[in-house]
Amino acid sequence: QLGKKVKDRAGSASRAAHSGMLAIRLAFARKSARDEGNGMTTPDSTLATVTAANLPPPAGPVTTKERIASLDVLRGVALLGILPMNIQAFSMIGAAYMNPTAYGDLHGANYWVWYFCHLLADEKFMTIFSMLFGAGIFLMTSHIEAAGKKPAAIHYRRMGWLILFGVLHSYLLWYGDILVNYGLCGMLAYCYRKMPPRKLIIYGLAFIAVSSALFLYLGWSMPSWPAEKREAFRQQIWQPPPAVKAEELAAYRSGWLGEMRQRANDSLLVEFSGFIALAFWRVEGLMLIGIALFKLGAFSARAPVKLYWGFIAGAVFIGLPAIAYGVHREIQTGWDARYSFFLGFQYNYWASILVSLGWVGATMLACQSSGLKRLTMALAAVGRMAFSNYIFDTVVCTTIFYGFGFGLFGKVSRTGQIQIVAAIWIAQLMLSSLWLRYFQFGPLEWLWRSLTYWKKQPFRRAPMGSATPSSA
Repeated sequence: QLGKKVKDRAGSASRAAHSGMLAIRLAFARKSARDEGNGMTTPDSTLATVTAANLPPPAGPVTTKERIASLDVLRGVALLGILPMNIQAFSMIGAAYMNPTAYGDLHGANYWVWYFCHLLADEKFMTIFSMLFGAGIFLMTSHIEAAGKKPAAIHYRRMGWLILFGVLHSYLLWYGDILVNYGLCGMLAYCYRKMPPRKLIIYGLAFIAVSSALFLYLGWSMPSWPAEKREAFRQQIWQPPPAVKAEELAAYRSGWLGEMRQRANDSLLVEFSGFIALAFWRVEGLMLIGIALFKLGAFSARAPVKLYWGFIAGAVFIGLPAIAYGVHREIQTGWDARYSFFLGFQYNYWASILVSLGWVGATMLACQSSGLKRLTMALAAVGRMAFSNYIFDTVVCTTIFYGFGFGLFGKVSRTGQIQIVAAIWIAQLMLSSLWLRYFQFGPLEWLWRSLTYWKKQPFRRAPMGSATPSSA
């Protein structure tokens, strides 16, 4: 019976993807026909510019002139949007990220901060980041192939360095690292990059459905687990008893070496159990969907306006109500471990994709607005330095909350957390723009690309008018 349900879900996903693909292609065809008659640049011509044979012969990073600005803006939105969720993991015990009743006050303003973060941010910006990472793989490899080179060695070296950065980040600073997942999933996504968009979307949805089906099965089977196993799951994962909470609080309030054991255990859990059961399937699927959407021009900010409004409508009228209903059901069941962890999470797991597309639509419309140019330029600067800004978040937040810094772990309410988020956002918007006045890309972007191409990349900004390498 379970197999039939999975098969039916996959069939529905295939039909939905096919219908959606036809609608998007038709919209682009009409838009392209009009724009070509008016001498305008279309999404297809944008992609052609990126992959055309007139690119510079060296198989190096793309130049500033070849960048697609809307990708930088969207990446900046995603980078900022991830922090309201990540700060919960920085500042409170791990169980509180999944179960808000596990730790901290959840009344009044604190409840509404959690609620709107769950509604608008939880899984949404990770989804956008994953899609953009897939699009970046296609963009970089197409650039290399257009220069007459083979991209495999460069791509896998790039992923290998990212995995190493992720391991260092995870075990030395913060267990919530995503770089290892991206590096591992990016290795496989490379193999799918030349598929047509329709197949990429079908395969992507199939990958995403695997975790959903696995969690449904585990939730269905949980009553048959031995009683001690069910209780261990509840205490270790969902609702830790006071002694377990106190142990985690003491660990992260100690010095850097004192935190190491707890951080290593948490990192192992995330990078093995979490990766196998959830992260691999979702991230891989989203990368494939991201490649498809890039090929279709959805990230170009030049698609038909009605497509972007369609994305927003899907988020407002389907995605957000589904997630809100999911929260309602969580409250009704009293945040039951079995229901919430395995079954109730399905609402946000799927509906977050629609809300993510709503954010994409809103961002692309902002890119089309001349009145928002200053804002989009600032967001683009954050996006061009996404790797550096991601680690910046970790350094600042661990310094605030962990014992080697101010030791505020477990002491800041959700309303206090969101104020810290706002301060970090302002700093990143200002500092990223300032940095890029003098340097071509962020310090970690420069290091990563220098290692990827086995060649020291120019760092300081060249004189105006010269084409300089930049981040892909």
